[in-house]
This record gives sequence, structure tokens and C-alpha cells, in this order.
Amino acid sequence: MYSYRKHLKQLPESVLEEMESDQEKGLPAPDIQKPHPANADLIDLVPPDALTIGHISLLDAINKRRSHRKYTNAYLSLEELSFLLWSTQGVRGFALKRSRTLRTVPSGGAMHPFETYLMVNRVEGLEPGTYRYIAIGHKLYQEQVDASDLPQRINRASSDQDFVGKAAVVFIWSVRPYRTEWRYAETSLRSILMSVGHICQNLYLACEAIDSGTCAIAAYRQNELDAFIGVDGEDEIAIYLAPVGKVKASQV
Repeated sequence: MYSYRKHLKQLPESVLEEMESDQEKGLPAPDIQKPHPANADLIDLVPPDALTIGHISLLDAINKRRSHRKYTNAYLSLEELSFLLWSTQGVRGFALKRSRTLRTVPSGGAMHPFETYLMVNRVEGLEPGTYRYIAIGHKLYQEQVDASDLPQRINRASSDQDFVGKAAVVFIWSVRPYRTEWRYAETSLRSILMSVGHICQNLYLACEAIDSGTCAIAAYRQNELDAFIGVDGEDEIAIYLAPVGKVKASQV
């Protein structure tokens, strides 16, 4: 029953010494970002050096941090969404001849194997639909325009947690495992799971800084969530999601 616990442990040194990653084999590194169509009409976000929001103390953000499952019908501004995306996956620079990204969250070996998808309900200036964050460049790519059934579909995919589809926006993170596997081979699982936790914690703290709330969702129907963001469930896998919305003052 508890055989899964072996995945929580680091492998013995004797096993690690015999393991050879694709990096060690000299194979080329994977892409550091999922490609988008060359002619895509990308949406500009507010750049980090132009943000005018989020200025509360870290201590206050940590003290206020909690999970919120009730949201108002208020819209997020595009600046607020820009702030949340930058806080969770913003690219601050590059390393090793641009084969690694340095971001606002840590990731083992700076491999950052994640992509950020959004289900937008209420964001000023954006049509409802699904989007993908283009972290290198800090832009959005709209993937799906027909939004009529998206709240119902995301609720179903979230194991029928009906509050999810009522959020202003839902963050959905996928993992492209080979980005980490290329460097860490069979030890990748622990690094991937720890790293995605860093992302969601940054979302919690950033939400508190703009009088909004979120709630980490780890209970979902895998096949339906994969289908929702259009990934194959093998080379790219939905791994975590979190709805975000404005909350009433009494909830903050």
C-alpha cells in the first residue's frame, strides 16, 4: 500500500553513480519554452518594471495567506494578471548560453519544466477563453476563443469542485517532464513536485498583495484536465491548478 514512499527518497549514491542522464550522454538540451505559432498575435502584458501594484510587506503577505474558495464578480485588471504571472513564472534572465532561464521561483538545475495556462472569465481587456503564458517575452497567447462551456468543463475536471469555474481566472500548470529528465534522469520526480509547489506558493503571496485570493487544487480528473489545456498527458501533463478571484474585505 505504501510502496509509493520510495519516490519521496533520494536514490542511494551507488545507484546515482551508475545513472547516466541525457545531458551526460551529450544529447541536446530540450527547448526552454513550449513553442507557439510563428505568426501568433501575442498579447502584451504590463512589464515588471512598470508594475505599480503589490507593494505590501512580505510579512503581511505571509500573515494574510490562506486558501479562498469564494470570489466576488469583480474583474482583475490586466496589470494584476501581469503581476501574478510575473510572480509565478517570470523570466529574470538566462544562463549557460540561454539554455536555462532564471525565474522568480526556484527549480532544480534551473530547468523550469512548467507551462502556465489560464482559463479567463473576468480580466479587463481580455476575451473569456483559454490562454498560455509566454514567459520569455512576458506575453499571452490565446489558445481557445469559445468560452461558453469552459466554467462547467473546469469544474468537472476539478472533481466537481464548483467554485473553481466561478473564479476570475484559473491558473493551470503543466509539466514537460523531459526538461528535467534530460538533466536528472530518474531522480526528476522529486524535483518536479517540489518546484511546482514553489510556483503556487508565490501565487498565494502575490494574490494577498492585490486583495485577491486563490486555492491550490490537487484533486482533479487527469484525462479531463489534460484535454482542457490540450496536452497529451505523456510529454506534457497537467499537474496543478489554482483559481484566482477578488475576495470580500471580510475574507481578507
